[in-house]
This record gives sequence, structure tokens and C-alpha cells, in this order.
Amino acid sequence: MEAKAQAAGAVAEPPVDPKTLPALMDLARLVGRSQAPQLKLRLTIAVLLTIAGKALGVLAPLVLGAAVNHLAADQPAGVAVGLGFAGFAVGWAIVRFLSTAAPQLSDVVFAPVRQAAQRRAAAETFAHALSLSLDFHQTKRSGALSRTVDRGSRAVDFLLRILAFNLVPTGLELILAAGVLGGAYDWRFAAVAVVVVVVYAVFTFAISNWRIEHRRTMNTADTEAAGQAVDALLNYETVKSFGAEGRAAESYDRALGVYGAAALKANNSLALLNAVQALIMNVGLGVMAVMAGFEAAAGRMGPGDVTAAVLILISLYAPLNILGFAYREIRQSFIDMEEMLKVTRQQPLVADAPDAPPLPRSPERGGASLAFEDVSYRHDARSSGLEDVSFVVPPGTTTALVGPSGSGKSTIVKLALRLLDPQNGRVLIEGVDARDVTQASLRQAVALVPQDVALFNDSIRVNIAFARPDADEAAVWAAAEAAELADFIRGLPDGMNTKVGERGLKLSGGERQRVGIARALLADPSILILDEATSALDSRTEAAIQKTLRKARAGRTTLVVAHRLSTIADADQILVLKAGRIIERGAHYELVARVGGEYAALWRKQTRGARAAEPGRPEASPAAA
Repeated sequence: MEAKAQAAGAVAEPPVDPKTLPALMDLARLVGRSQAPQLKLRLTIAVLLTIAGKALGVLAPLVLGAAVNHLAADQPAGVAVGLGFAGFAVGWAIVRFLSTAAPQLSDVVFAPVRQAAQRRAAAETFAHALSLSLDFHQTKRSGALSRTVDRGSRAVDFLLRILAFNLVPTGLELILAAGVLGGAYDWRFAAVAVVVVVVYAVFTFAISNWRIEHRRTMNTADTEAAGQAVDALLNYETVKSFGAEGRAAESYDRALGVYGAAALKANNSLALLNAVQALIMNVGLGVMAVMAGFEAAAGRMGPGDVTAAVLILISLYAPLNILGFAYREIRQSFIDMEEMLKVTRQQPLVADAPDAPPLPRSPERGGASLAFEDVSYRHDARSSGLEDVSFVVPPGTTTALVGPSGSGKSTIVKLALRLLDPQNGRVLIEGVDARDVTQASLRQAVALVPQDVALFNDSIRVNIAFARPDADEAAVWAAAEAAELADFIRGLPDGMNTKVGERGLKLSGGERQRVGIARALLADPSILILDEATSALDSRTEAAIQKTLRKARAGRTTLVVAHRLSTIADADQILVLKAGRIIERGAHYELVARVGGEYAALWRKQTRGARAAEPGRPEASPAAA
């Protein structure tokens, strides 16, 4: 009977039939570029072994039938009869063993191809997903994307195994069996074998199609549960902070409840399918046995022929036992593979131009100029964005961006890193349009220290060296020293080998930011971007790192995003943004002296709040903080 296997599948399940041929072509192309060892030789040997196994499987019952006929024949010498029967029986056992061993050997030969294709599919999809732009990753659940890649790559392995070595060989076996039954005995035997298989297949496909709806519900619930689980586990700190453990667990339990209800329906329908399959199989065997018995009674068949005819039909049933499972899983696997390939067909909004050269860097590795020329960018989810923003950051100077939330500071940072491309205007680095050079070379020249530093679940050494994996131990320690992190690391039992946990949550916010600063300094960039890089530090550490950053900025072009104006008072120019436009620009002393200016008002508010927070003074109001 069909195996009670329930594999999770994709959420959507559109009709697959019109897309079967393109999907098979995709599968064939994937095998072609799998880089499996001795690909053509392995394919040839595997196909020949499979064909040989099916041919021997049809031949084996004929050998046993000949043995039985020989035993039943009226022979003068009993010893001769016994020896003849024994010879046929041993021959039958050998042929049957070879018919069973050939597919197994074929699977061993072809397994490296399947594994190479599965690996290639997963690696290509993963690499392509990483190359896609921010808009894709900001709208895609990480858990769902990971599940899509996993299911799609496993679907490749399943399709290669089930199509190449199960269904197609079973069709070949049916043709061989029908030919043998019709040629050796009577055309009616061949007709019975074909009719039984066709009826079996029709009922199996019909019931399996009916069961698809239960699988669709199960798949939807499975994906929803996986997405909720990954979201809650990745953001467990937020869940705990708001006491939402119960709510997260209830949401997960509800998805599992929907899955369980659909699983029960699927299990019941599976029992019905198994019963119908058993009925068809046994009716077919009964008809074949009765027909063979009548033929034997009429003297047109021997007892061995009766045995052979029934065994041939039984041998056909063996691969048909999993037909319902195979049909459903093939459909599901095509869908899973298509969902995975949809990711690879996504085109990144930010892509390298054909034959784009690397960004040229001077041998001195000094600061590079950065310029925005009439840059405009509007996010889909916002009513406003950057509007005609123009400014120049000369090499080796510091430019600060100031403004309320939503004014466009982060968008400018992303445009400078070329995480986004401007919809109008140009972003120039060293006078070269950022769109005309490779992204890899640009990001080697530009380093970011974000407000919320993301770390990998690995050691401190690996996280610092991520910017430059070929850096030696001395360079990693020098970067840690520059970020005021070395004393902290020396005080840890495992030193540089200390694991930082998921997203670095074993470290404090200030420690994570110092790791981010060390990582950026190790990259030795021409342009350094500091996006509130000291916001999570205490005043003493912030002062020390500000001093370090001033040293690090020497000779480099620096773009600083800041809310605390005291940290950017020494910037060469300050840009004040509001609603996506630059409304003021100049040095700190110029902007502070500007009567009625936005920057001057913000400076007075912050300095008044700082004075109010001094010992002996009333606390600063929330608005001034």
C-alpha cells in the first residue's frame, strides 16, 4: 500500500499540468550544470541498469514458469526431472536477484548526480537571494524563504529519483510485460494487465487530486507555523520584553491545530485510497488467475505458465503500490521547485552594469570624494522621499546629516552604499557614477557602522574579521584596540573566541556597536559612514570612541548621521534635512548663529536639556531629551 508519507509543500498549488514540460526542462538544465563527476557516463550507466533490471524482472517469472512446467512434465527419470527443475529454479533466483540488484546499483551510480543537482539548486538560490535588493528582503519572511530553498532543493532530488527510476521504468515494464504476456500466451492476458494498470492509475489520480485540498491546507498551516516560529525565535527579546510568550505560543499552536485537522482528513482519505487500490489489485489478480486456469484446463498452458502470468502481474503491482504517493509528491515537488526557481528569476533592482569595472582607489587609500547631484528617491510605502538633494563631500572631510525621523538620512546612507539606486540624479564617488562600477568594489571602499549592529552567531574574531577575512591576528587586535574593545575582550574567559550568540545578543548594545566599529576600521575604507554609531554607549565610552573615531576619520571621507549635535560640532559641513530636502547647510558655528534656523533651535533645545539634567537641576523634559 501507499506509504503514509506526508511531506510539507509550498503554500500555493496551481495546476501543474500545463507547466510540466517547462519544469522538466528546468530540471534537465539543472542536472546539466550540476557539475556532477562523470555526468554523462553516470547517466548512461544508470539508464542501462534500470532498463536491464525491468527486463530481468519480466523474464524472472518466465524462468520459474519453465521450472514448474518441467517438473510437471511426464519424465522417465526422477533424478533428471529434479536436476532440471533445480537448474530452472536456481536460474529464476539468479535472474530475480539481478532484476532487484540492477535498480539498486543504478541508484548508487546516479546518487552523486542527484546530490550535485540538489546542492547546485540550493547554492544558486541562496546566492541569488543574497544578491537581491533591499525591497525583496524587506518584504520576505526569512523563515519562509529558508523553507522555500530547502523544499525546492529536496524536490530536485525527489523528482530525479522518482521520475528517472520509478515512474518511467514502470511504464517500460508495463510495455515489456504486455508484450511478453501477449506473445508467450494470449493477447487477452496483455489486455487484462494493461486494463488493470490503467484503472488503478485513473482511480489513484482521481482520489489523489481530491486529497490535494487537504495537502494545500496542511502546507499553508505548515508555512505559517514555520514563519511564526522563526519570527518569534529571532525576536525573542522583544517577545519577552512585552510578556508575549503566551501569545506567540498560541499563534503557533493555532497554525499547528489547522495543520492537525487537515492531517486527519488526509489520513482518512489515504485509508480510502489504499482500500480502493487493494480492491483493484486483487480483482485483477483474480481475473488473471481464472483466465490462466481455463487456459491450463484446455491444455493450452502448463501449470508453470499459470504461475508466470500471475507473477508478472504481481511484479507490475510492486512499483504501483506507491503510485498515489508518487503522483501527489511529483505534483508537489514540481510546485516546490517552481517556487524556488521563482526566487532565482527575481531580478535585483540594484545590479552591476554589464562589464562594469571596479571602483578605482588610489594607492594611498586616502579619502574619496562623495557627491549627490539632484538625487531623488521615493519609497513605495511612503508619501515622500528625497527631493533634488545635492551636496559634495570633499576627500578627507566630514559631513554630518541632521534631521527628524523620516527626513531622508537613512535613504542617503543607503544610496551612498548603493543599497538603493536613485530614481533621478546621480551619486558620484571619485567622480564616477556608482551605477557604473561593481557593487563589490564600491562596498570595499565604503564601510558602515549602523545604529543597530547585526552580528553573526560566531566568535568575536570572526565578526570583526568579517570585513576583511584575510586580515591577520595583529590587524584584528589593532581594530579592537581602536574601537576601545581590546580590554573587554582580554577580560573574557575565551577572549577572541567568545561566541556572541544569535545576532550578538550575548553582548550589550554598546559592546555590539564597538564590534561594529572595529569591523569597519579593519575594512580600511575610503568613505566611512557612521549611522548613530555611538548612540548605545555610555558617556565615558562615547567620549573615548569619539576621540578614536576622530583619529580614524583622519584622511578619510566621513558621512555621519547624528541626533546628538554635540557629537558633530567639529564636522566640516552639516546638512539639515526635513521632508526629504536639505533646508540648511554649513559649519556648526554658522548654523548656530543663524537666527530662526532649524539647527539653532535644535541646538538650544539639546543644550538646555543637558543643563537641566546636571546635578542640582530639575530633570529635562521628555521633549528636550
